Formats: sequence, structure tokens, C-alpha cells
Amino acid sequence: MPDPLLIGSCEPFSGKSAVVLGLGQQLRRRGIPFVFGKPLATCLDPEEVHQPGDPLLDADVRFIGRQLGLEDDRLIASSAVLEAASAHERLLRGELGPVEGMDTLRARLGRETTDLAILEGAGRFSEGLLFGFGLVPLARALQASVVLVHPWTDSRDVEPLLEARGQLGSLLAGVVINGVAPEALAAFRRDLEPALERIGLVVLGVLPRSPLLRSVTVEELSRRLQARVLCSRERLDLLVETLSIGAMNVNSAMEFFRRRRNMAVVTGADRTDIQLAALEASTQCLILTGVGEPLPQLINRAEELEVPVLKVDHDTLTTVEVIEAAIGQVRLHEAVKATHAIRLVEENCRFERLFQRLGLE
Repeated sequence: MPDPLLIGSCEPFSGKSAVVLGLGQQLRRRGIPFVFGKPLATCLDPEEVHQPGDPLLDADVRFIGRQLGLEDDRLIASSAVLEAASAHERLLRGELGPVEGMDTLRARLGRETTDLAILEGAGRFSEGLLFGFGLVPLARALQASVVLVHPWTDSRDVEPLLEARGQLGSLLAGVVINGVAPEALAAFRRDLEPALERIGLVVLGVLPRSPLLRSVTVEELSRRLQARVLCSRERLDLLVETLSIGAMNVNSAMEFFRRRRNMAVVTGADRTDIQLAALEASTQCLILTGVGEPLPQLINRAEELEVPVLKVDHDTLTTVEVIEAAIGQVRLHEAVKATHAIRLVEENCRFERLFQRLGLE
């Protein structure tokens, strides 16, 4: 039985699910059976009704299972849910040890006599400690090999990895660096990857920053903004990669819009000139702020081009803050993102040393 493999991170939205998808696809191609789950659920499907005794399946687990063609019996139920109410109850009771589900999890993994178990940790390195499912206690309890997925801006980002290495010790099997600027990728691989290896961090891959994986659907923006959808409701699945604010004159706006792609454009409801200019560019949705309603000709043109128009009650600053918080901070729940993630991992990760450690070669 291979040691369990725990995919973790030092901070949320680091790219764990993308790495699980890419790794799972490589395992499938090699004919290596595996099971997958999240011991601590962090995202339950809001439309699913859970009855007492029903297995808890995180929405990420369901999505990844579907994308990798895993049957339901290949998905491991979560032992607890990380939410405010359950955390409040445990804190009031002073319960800091593992939840009862740890024994169930061990038993489930023990039954998989030939299959690799891939487990995805919670967001932050410390997240889940209240439930006994923090990354380090979980790895030690299961004697799991750990791969950390970590975003990279500059060399200061190595410090959380050094802290993690100090706590995990020999359980740390390697790291996948994510979000490197494409123009800096070659220099990273030439200079920084050997440097990380020299200080004891096994680099399994270096992923470039991907606007597509950081994108958010128009539907998600509409939900977060509590917006009214004025047209093209059937196109709410469009993906927004960048944000533009239409507050300049129309000539400057047209030049600016031409340089952007897959935008959400935020502008005043009274700026028909900016709105029409945005519709002729790579705009995925128009988000209108302020008082008043857009002109009928604007709605007609948007319908022709199948561009959703949203109307919000927030001011422009608040609207921009909500959108900026959403881009890059949403879960990977779209098939097009999953396909792209699998290809990115295929092209940029080398798991041979991990497979050797797990005895899968």
C-alpha cells in the first residue's frame, strides 16, 4: 500500500486543485488506481441538502472526481466541515483534538490495500487545527508524504516554505511553485529552482501565472455583487480575466479596451459612450453603477453581441473591490479551467521523483 499523498498549501487559492487534476490525469495514464478526498470539507454544494448520517463530500471533490472519471466509491467523504457554526461549537466545548472521523479516515485508507490515496488539505497551513486536521497533524497521523503548492512573486516567498519544511521534516516530499510571471519563467528555472533544491526543497514543477485559472464567471460576479441581470442571462458562464474601469473619455477608453482581453467593464449607468465602446472590445460583461438605467439602444446592442449587462446598487469603488477580491480567489469549478490546468501541469511538472518516493515506479 503506497503512503497517502497530501496536497497542501501555506495560503488559500494557491492552486492545489489544479495540481490534483494534473497529477490525477498522469496517474490514470499510467494505470495507477487512486482514491481522492478532503478530510476537512471547506466548500459544500449550497444546493445539496445534507441529512444526518449522509457522507460529506466537498464540492471540490465532486468536481475533480467528475473531471477525472472517478466513480463515487473512489471519493473519500470528509470527516468535518470548516464553517463558522461548527468551529463555534468545538471552541465552546474546548475540543481541540481530532474529530471522530480520523479513525474512520484511517480505516478507509487501510482498506485501500493497493490504491494510492490523494488527500487535499485546507487552505492555509494552520487551517483545520481546531478540528485536528491541520496540515502537519494530519500528515503525522497518517504518515503521509506532503506536496506543497505555493504561489510565487519574489524570493521572499520562500519563507513560508522554510517554515513548513521545519515542521514537516522528512514528510515533505516536494513543492510545486505556482503563479510565476511567464516572462520570468526561464530565469526562475535557471537560477531559483537550483537554489531551492540546494536548501532542501524538492521542486516538482514551476507553473506560470494563468489568467484563465484566475478568472471568474459572470454568474459568480453577479452573485457577489447582488446585481440585476439586464440582458443575456444565458451567457453568465462567460469567464472574466481582467477588470477595467470606464471613467476616462471615450477615445482613451477605446484605446485602453483594445489592449485588454476578457474584461469586466465597470462604468456609470449614464456613460452610454463608454458602454458602447466597451461592447466593441473583448468585454465579457458590463457592470453599471450609479443612479439611472441604461438606454434601450445599449441593451439592444449588448443582446446582439451576447454580452451580459449587470446593474448594481453599490458605488464604483465598492464594486471594484468586490470584483478584485473575486478574480484569482474562486474555486476551479469550470470544465474549461480543468482542461487548462491539466495541460499546464503536464507541461510544467515532473513527478518522477514523487512516484519513486511513493513506490509507484
